[in-house]
Amino acid sequence: MPLTRSFRETVQARAERDPAFREALLTEGVEALLGGDLDTGKAVLRDYINATIGFERLADATGTPSKSLMRMFGPRGNPNARNLFAVIGHLQATSGVSLRVRAG
Repeated sequence: MPLTRSFRETVQARAERDPAFREALLTEGVEALLGGDLDTGKAVLRDYINATIGFERLADATGTPSKSLMRMFGPRGNPNARNLFAVIGHLQATSGVSLRVRAG
């Protein structure tokens, strides 16, 4: 049976109406990166960016071209630390979520 809505549309709709879902997406994406799962972390953050701020606004805020950001969070992207932390910092600021790292 074919799906009637794309995954991206479903994530966007949920993110628009559910602040806890937005926070969970951002948190899960960063936790995946910190846990060493770069592919999952990039994919979750890409979904978060698409569902919230969008790549164009993120590009304006970070000074990184939107196409570079899209490649960075794509399946073959390899973000450098400076760009990655600039993006995460901006996403935290715009979302009001403050992520903290603790030793486990």
